[in-house]
Amino acid sequence: MISRRLSLAALAALPAASAFAQLRIDIAGVGGTRVPVAIVDFRDESKSPQPIAAIVRADLERSGLFRSVDAPGALSETSSPVWPDWRARQADALAAGSVSRLADGRLDIRFKLWDVVKGAELAGEAHAVLPDDARLAAHRIADTIYQKLTGERGVFATRMAYVTKAGPRYSLVVADADGEGAKVALTSPDPIISPAWAPNGRELAYVSFESRKATVRIQDVQTGQRRVLADFKGTNSAPAWSPDGQQLALSLSRDGGTQLFVINRDGSGLKRLTQSSAIDTEACYAPDGSKIYFVSDRGGGPQIYRMPAGGGTAERVTFNGSYNISPAISPDGRTLAYITRISGAFRLSVMDLGTGQSQQISEANDDESPAFAPNGKLIVYASRAGGKEVLMTTTLDGKIKTPLLVTLAEVREPTWGPFTRQ
Repeated sequence: MISRRLSLAALAALPAASAFAQLRIDIAGVGGTRVPVAIVDFRDESKSPQPIAAIVRADLERSGLFRSVDAPGALSETSSPVWPDWRARQADALAAGSVSRLADGRLDIRFKLWDVVKGAELAGEAHAVLPDDARLAAHRIADTIYQKLTGERGVFATRMAYVTKAGPRYSLVVADADGEGAKVALTSPDPIISPAWAPNGRELAYVSFESRKATVRIQDVQTGQRRVLADFKGTNSAPAWSPDGQQLALSLSRDGGTQLFVINRDGSGLKRLTQSSAIDTEACYAPDGSKIYFVSDRGGGPQIYRMPAGGGTAERVTFNGSYNISPAISPDGRTLAYITRISGAFRLSVMDLGTGQSQQISEANDDESPAFAPNGKLIVYASRAGGKEVLMTTTLDGKIKTPLLVTLAEVREPTWGPFTRQ
């Protein structure tokens, strides 16, 4: 197994696992004030292959902004709630719904959301979906509740991709944002590393070793169609999409040392960005596309730098500690997530890019590969718990962490997809 102690020369060649395992959600940690929300079990929910209300509750709790209020009794979207009863339960918001089966076999999933304090309806929706899409409908209901109560867009209906390893087989897996509903996009006896979602939500770039060397490939998640983007002399690694999806930054060793290049999505227009004698790798774009953040050992040890997206003078960003890698920038461009080494432990940290102040938000020893949710409110990363490698989500302050428990396989290198889901 390739070491979690990231080698810049190896370009973070981390293994992961195949034969995917369904992941389950457990909430860990104590956050600050959270909005009390009551989600009543949907009427006739047994007609759905998925527990709609339980999925909605878990989504909201995982955000770190809500806590579930006990919600017994029969209630649906057509009911008239007795407000004093729900106020007595100290619920600020209430959601209820129903599931019915349509003549064509689809499920009609409906819900309403109420403001308990004001005794007013806030939202209502109906989703006619195939039974296989019941979980997605539940995530979309959670997104609606999240947006109505916070004013910001929810991410529960988005997807993640990650790499798994079970025995000798590697897999590229796509799953819902809660880790469930996993589907294998690619399986191989050779390592798969560095997956990166395209902004269109339809394609993944990744590094494959199937040709006995590291090459960058792009795959359409829906059709499975694949193509080689970069197969130059030496190592081709660490793809990162530009915000407009028209280019990718890469780490290539075609000219000797590992340097940053940019290439058009069709494989044309290769351009070298860095001209150092150091190892430059792990690029990521600022949300506005103006800058690229990357890791370099040009100062003696791996640190995070940034430079104009078209190339130019690089400035150092991280100064605390001698080893800082794996940069990820929040969608609003204000926060840097990265992995820092502290006394031999690899831990997740965040930096306010405006002030330069950093905060370690994990106490684990083997964190890696942070990625922001598209609304910037959560970070997913890989870690180790109980001797197993797991995916974790955390709020930016580290107070609410959700381990996505692995039952069959190791998991590595998560990447959170965009709002767009195709």
